[in-house]
Amino acid sequence: MTSRPGVQRALIAAVQVLSLAVWFSASAVVPALRESWQIGAAASVWLTASVQLGFVAGAVASTVLNLADRVRPHLLMAGSATLAAACTGVFALTVHGLAGAIPLRFLTGVFLAGVYPVGMKLTGSWAPPARRGLAFGVMIGALTLGSALPHLIGGLGDLPWRGVMGTAAGCALLGAVLAVTLVREGPQFAPGTSPRPYPRYALAMFGQRGPRLVNLGYFGHMWELYALWTWLPSFLIAGTAARTGGDDANVSLLAFLAIGIAGVAGCLAGGWAADRFGRPRAAVTALVVSGACCLASPLFFAAPPGAVVLLGVVWGAAVIADSGVFSTALSEVADKRYVGTALTAQTAIGFALTVVTIQLVPVLADAVGWRWAFLLLAPGPAVGALAMRAFGRQPTRA
Repeated sequence: MTSRPGVQRALIAAVQVLSLAVWFSASAVVPALRESWQIGAAASVWLTASVQLGFVAGAVASTVLNLADRVRPHLLMAGSATLAAACTGVFALTVHGLAGAIPLRFLTGVFLAGVYPVGMKLTGSWAPPARRGLAFGVMIGALTLGSALPHLIGGLGDLPWRGVMGTAAGCALLGAVLAVTLVREGPQFAPGTSPRPYPRYALAMFGQRGPRLVNLGYFGHMWELYALWTWLPSFLIAGTAARTGGDDANVSLLAFLAIGIAGVAGCLAGGWAADRFGRPRAAVTALVVSGACCLASPLFFAAPPGAVVLLGVVWGAAVIADSGVFSTALSEVADKRYVGTALTAQTAIGFALTVVTIQLVPVLADAVGWRWAFLLLAPGPAVGALAMRAFGRQPTRA
């Protein structure tokens, strides 16, 4: 029963939802941490940026060692999820300031590099090319839902910040149990083989036009994605204050709606469109819509609640709809022996870019106000759309 492709893809998605709950567990409780630890916005940004940097470090190490292609992926994913859960659990139980928080958040990111890219390879191993777009859409939807889960935990349970992070750690541990007991690799990428170490493939793939353009599209996408996810609650809080002079909105639930619910719907729509209309067209459409939302964000800053919800839903769906498309396309144009390495290298560079925008958005907000802060993100989807348009025009995908 568990060897059926659909069942395996569902199990892999479940592991992603549960394990990725630790990613934004600290970001979701930043207001409480700022009050408790008496820290400002410039310091609190490192609660997210350190995870991104850790992910980059872990992904680079995995790429150099070709871990995603040389270690049984379900064991790598389970071990990594366990260690990420442990770091988050220690944070919840023992940390009382940034000095203890930052190293643990960095290590959490390091270990998540063994969960997310490996999950993409596992998903692709159970999905033939004709169905791979939707399969990756489901997997990225699981990532999105898992990343937004702490907002739901905090918004519904009214838990203290330690309770939110402890619950997220428990979710990741459950994901590890599912991975080690039920998840296995599928037949698409020759499971059981161990290719010779070839860390230079992470750079060699940029010498091929197809992988190069797909990666450029992904990098433009990542310029926008995580900065939006990180700072959307602050944008919403500032907009509410400008409109009413107070806080009359449940920002946590609205953030979960935009990032989680709308994000999952966007992932599924993007995956379906990638299979139905082709990878380039699906990616370009999503990038154009999300870029338009960047440009329109000042108009919605202090708008009525219904208009803000509309922007959040459309933007939350579009900003992630193309993520699975890039993973799908790269899995099809990369060397089949090193698909895991290619996907890990792609995410490593993409997440390095997220550190830049996560840092710059609050700086711009301090300078000109939150109304204009998200304009910084618009160049990303513009560059990504141009790259994927060129990818769609090339005569071959090899």
